[in-house]
Amino acid sequence: MELSPRQRGAVFAAVVIALAALGYYLVVPAVTHSHGSAQAGATPASTPSAATEQTQTAAPTVQASAAAAGGPDIYAWLPFTQQNLAAAASVAVRFSIDYNTYTYTESATGYVGAMGDLVTGQLAGTLRAVYQTPGVAKLRTSQKQVSTGTAAISSLRAFGPSSLTFVVTAGQRLVTSNGTSTASTQYAVTVTGSGSSWQVSDIELQSAGNA
Repeated sequence: MELSPRQRGAVFAAVVIALAALGYYLVVPAVTHSHGSAQAGATPASTPSAATEQTQTAAPTVQASAAAAGGPDIYAWLPFTQQNLAAAASVAVRFSIDYNTYTYTESATGYVGAMGDLVTGQLAGTLRAVYQTPGVAKLRTSQKQVSTGTAAISSLRAFGPSSLTFVVTAGQRLVTSNGTSTASTQYAVTVTGSGSSWQVSDIELQSAGNA
């Protein structure tokens, strides 16, 4: 069934509402999700690194508000199910924690390797290159940086048959030889795939990325 522009707008608004509920149930365990020794919400320039220990977060099932109220099932109009959305969101959160996690003793291979199958091969190569950029690597080592990150989905920015882009708020607690600081950055994180199988294919600053 072809939807009118107004109907498509209503569907997208309903998805955002559903995602807000999803975010609550997904992000609460994700915030306490352990990813080894450290995690961070660093920008690509400060290139975070992953840790060695990761607790899997089960993808929750969340009822859309319209369906819960006896209204139409919005997922019947969308190219993914509730379970698909939850699985994709879980990958985005887990990746964002890994992306923002690093320690000065960790190599680029170790950093990206801890992400496992959460990222595509192309993105993995990009992350390794950025992580070992001479200036960034030297600063990380000289300051003995250890970063711990958290991640929470803020909204669903865009979606298609095989991709979804989430706005993720990444928090960072950075411990260095100069002291401890905290920061928060929003990223546009795009995941591609289908069903319960998703991988992150791109990450950009929310203000510049993945419309």
